This record gives sequence, structure tokens and C-alpha cells, in this order.
Amino acid sequence: MSAQIIDGKKISDEIREEIRRETAALKERGVQPGLAVVLVGEDPASQVYVRNKAKACEDLGFYSEVHRLPAETSQSELLGMIDRLNRQGNINGILVQLPLPKHIEEKAVIDAISVEKDVDGFHPVSVGNLMIGDDSLLPCTPAGVIELLKRTGQSPSGKHAVVIGRSNIVGKPVSMLLLRENATVTMTHSRTPDLPKVARQADILVVAVGVAKLVKRDWVKPGAVVIDVGMNRLPDGKLCGDVDFGDAAEAAGWITPVPGGVGPMTITMLMSNTLKAAKRANGIDR
Repeated sequence: MSAQIIDGKKISDEIREEIRRETAALKERGVQPGLAVVLVGEDPASQVYVRNKAKACEDLGFYSEVHRLPAETSQSELLGMIDRLNRQGNINGILVQLPLPKHIEEKAVIDAISVEKDVDGFHPVSVGNLMIGDDSLLPCTPAGVIELLKRTGQSPSGKHAVVIGRSNIVGKPVSMLLLRENATVTMTHSRTPDLPKVARQADILVVAVGVAKLVKRDWVKPGAVVIDVGMNRLPDGKLCGDVDFGDAAEAAGWITPVPGGVGPMTITMLMSNTLKAAKRANGIDR
């Protein structure tokens, strides 16, 4: 294997240490970042995510609230809770864990969260600010991708980045962030003709489609940086990404593993957003 591994866990730990120090300094000024996580129903994966978020808050010195609601909670009850959290002074970030039960409209819930507390970066105003380049709270996984590139010394500036996948959660926002970092960006998806050929043009290849081991060695330009955002469970229970890691690593210069690449960055960037929101709410620039 020729590629160097991008260690998301190590980089995530570095950022968390920075957040921990900044949080301690804020506390001396009487400010404690606060995050509220709302979970509706009993989805097992969501339960794990919520536990990890609460643990991260405790570890970094944040105030945290976890609201676990039964699956039969009505949309109006959930919106009422969000309204209360919007008005709660000690809460700077609100995260409603997705997916929601079928009877609750996801868009209505996302739209209800105050833009100032939208630490997921999903609110239409946050997305609009991202699009036009205004300051905003950025979606956590795409922001994590950019941090991985920068902290590995792989600046996107002047590079050709190819993004496979056009989801609202990763594909579209990561394309905008790469553009903001002065990359030339090609967005691709399931209807792109000769996808492997387009992928091979990339200096930076970001893959986020949810198809296990889709990207092989012949999709990768020799020496390219490969960022695998996928998380798939194989029949034997093992996790793998959208990139065939062992195969693609023969061509890539740098590559993220799954697990241990992009994954650890997501909750860390959520914490970073909550810290930023707390500073803004208290008129603190630094």
C-alpha cells in the first residue's frame, strides 16, 4: 500500500483539545457553551450517536441536555419543545437527531430551529449563507472534511476536487466549501456518464454515496487525496466505506480509513459549532 493514512481520530483529538482550552477560558468569563440534543423514538444507531454527543459535551466542559421523547410524540409537541429551547438562554446549540418517525415532517423541524442555534447547519438560512459565502454555522461532516485536508497539509486551493454524491447533508455543502477554499469543483452522481473517468481527474476525491466499496483503484488518479465519507455495514457485520480501501490505497497519495477517518470529525465539528454559537450569543469574537 502506497497511500498515507489520514488519521481522523488524531486530528479530531487535536481540535477537541483546542475546544477544551477555549471553553475553560470562556468559563472564566462566566460563559459555558450549552447543547441540547433531542431524540424521538428508539432508533439504535441514533441512541449511540446521542450518547456520544452527551459524552463529548461532558468531556469538553459544555452544559448539555438530552431530551428523549417517545416515538409517538406528535409534530406539534416536538415543535413546542424546539420553541422552548430556542428561548432558553443556557442553550447555544440545538440538534434534533435524524431520522425522525414517519409522521413528523423533517423540514418543519429543521426550519423551526433558530438559525443562531442551528449547530447542524441544516437550516435554509444557514445553507443560503454557505452558498453565498457569508459567515454561518457549517454542516458538521463537510466542515470536518475541510479540516482533515487542511491539517494534513493538503490545501484544496488550486486543486481539482471531484465530489461523488449530491446529498444536502454532504455532497452539496462539501462542494461549496471546497469552492470557498479555491478548489475547482466537479460534482458527480449516479447519472454522471463514465463516473470512473471523471473521478480519475481528481486531485482530491470526496466520496459520499452510501454504496459499499464503490470506488476502486482505477477510479483514483495516482497520488490523489481520497476522502471516504461512506459508512456501510457488510453482511459479516464489519464497517466499510464507499471506497474499496485496500485497492484504492494502491493508487492514492493520502486516504481516510473507515472507521477512523471522517467519522470522528463529525461530533468534534458539532462541538466547534456549539462553541462558536456560544461566543456569538455573548458578543465574544475570540
